Amino acid sequence: VKAETGRMTLRMREDDAEELEAASNKIAKTLETIAVLPVLPREAEDILAISSRERHKWLKDGRLQSIGTRTVKMRGRSKAVNFHVFDPRHIEDILDRDLPSLWREEDAQQVTENRRRGAGKAALTRAGKGSEKVRGAGNNPRDDAPRPKLEGWNAFDDEGLLR
Repeated sequence: VKAETGRMTLRMREDDAEELEAASNKIAKTLETIAVLPVLPREAEDILAISSRERHKWLKDGRLQSIGTRTVKMRGRSKAVNFHVFDPRHIEDILDRDLPSLWREEDAQQVTENRRRGAGKAALTRAGKGSEKVRGAGNNPRDDAPRPKLEGWNAFDDEGLLR
């Protein structure tokens, strides 16, 4: 038996026609069952050429859809290991549409946006350090209300104990 991409070749002597038919049927049945077997996480990573970090992230986001979980008790471990398995047709669809590269671009844009947003927040924080504490952009209605006059609290305020 020789397996190539998209086909398998079975060679036998000409006088073994019955054995050829039996072997051919056995191989056909095996291939039918293989087509419906779930794809394991490591296999999905290899097929899609993705990292385990990407697999976990995309599984959490719902981009990569699990068909369930499997539990395996590995020898030498005290606990069983749970992992998600995937539908082979779903993995094939993702591969055919080249979604991993598209998802990587989206993730890169999201990282850029998050960094830009974080830098903006940091700049606002730095700008407000020397003066009074900057409040949440006037969202709180109590910000506009006059502060009560309390006697004796100025000492605490000077020490920075009131925030």
